[in-house]
Amino acid sequence: MRFITALALASAVLLSGAGLAGAQEKLLSERGDVAIEQDSKVDAMFRPERDSDLIPRDFQKQPPLVPHTVKGYNITQNFNKCMDCHSKERAEETGATLVAKSHYLDRDDKKLKNISPRRYFCMQCHVPQFDAKPLVENTYKPAAKKGE
Repeated sequence: MRFITALALASAVLLSGAGLAGAQEKLLSERGDVAIEQDSKVDAMFRPERDSDLIPRDFQKQPPLVPHTVKGYNITQNFNKCMDCHSKERAEETGATLVAKSHYLDRDDKKLKNISPRRYFCMQCHVPQFDAKPLVENTYKPAAKKGE
């Protein structure tokens, strides 16, 4: 009986030592040296480009990236800051890219006077572009365009 007790005690000591060694290892995180309970400072690492050249699209039908900051842009049910420059009425005057014709169609492809409600919240698809280094290697290659 003493042998079993001694064996159990020895096992417990060995296992607890292995657990401590594992707990002391420092894990590297892509979030940086931030505890899981804390917010990471992503804004400090990735800042939107201010009025930069357009980054080319990676695939056909990709929504264009926004080449300027959108910090503080207000898009509510009654107001869309993007449309101050990108609407049919203002795009030529401001030099901004005109909103695509597809954004003025309803789900039955009927032409609307104003932007379609399903396309109204621009940042569902269009995001500010960043000149950020990839966190992991990326081997993505876009498909060839028709005729290439």
